[in-house]
Amino acid sequence: MFPRTWRQILATRCAFYHRLAEPDRRELEGHIQVFLAEKQFEGCGGLVLGDEIRVCVAAYACLLLLHRKTDYYPSLRTVLVYPSAFVVPTLRHVGSGVLEESHQLRAGESWREGAVVLAWDAACGALHAPDNGYNVIVHEFAHQLDYEDGRTDGAPLLGHGESRQAQKRRYADWSRVMRAEFEQLQTRVQRGESSILQEYGATNPAEFFAVATECFFGKPLEMREKHPNLYDQLKWYFQQDPACWFPGLQPG
Repeated sequence: MFPRTWRQILATRCAFYHRLAEPDRRELEGHIQVFLAEKQFEGCGGLVLGDEIRVCVAAYACLLLLHRKTDYYPSLRTVLVYPSAFVVPTLRHVGSGVLEESHQLRAGESWREGAVVLAWDAACGALHAPDNGYNVIVHEFAHQLDYEDGRTDGAPLLGHGESRQAQKRRYADWSRVMRAEFEQLQTRVQRGESSILQEYGATNPAEFFAVATECFFGKPLEMREKHPNLYDQLKWYFQQDPACWFPGLQPG
């Protein structure tokens, strides 16, 4: 039985929950229960974790799993949540074998093994403005999907269970579309042109996949209109069509 208080959190804090068909809501709730039973949550930087944080994070993480066979992010063990942006030490090569150490503020991180790290205030930004195309929870869990084939390259595990020939076609189609869209975004960023995709997606193919996933769920109508090939690839991969959550509306 899904707790009534958890359903109330979904209803009041996760806008997409009302847009789902009733069977999808029940499937999502089942995924959330498994996710919260399997994954450990830790509050960091003095943050006290409650059901609101745990359920909201789980809801967006599990939105990416609807309609798909899943092992619930098998490499993930812990979700670390800070109250706000956290400091991460970084190393940068400056030449002649010299490394420069610095520190960066981040709203999220996804580790290949073990953990996703989130800033709760950044996550709340998506809860308050769900249609702005920015969602740190979706972004970091998209990275977790990318890791599932053992590589961090913007191509998650595709065509699982299909024949080898069918898988090759899947990867070829994915690569063709993603490369073209990634290069297009890089060009737009270099020219200072606007895009519905965040410019951070031009960093590398892995970040492009994560940013595209945010846009797919956050701005589906605009993506379907302006990036139809990209939308179709993500629609196939996620087995969802979020543009249909807005019947009767046209992209603005």
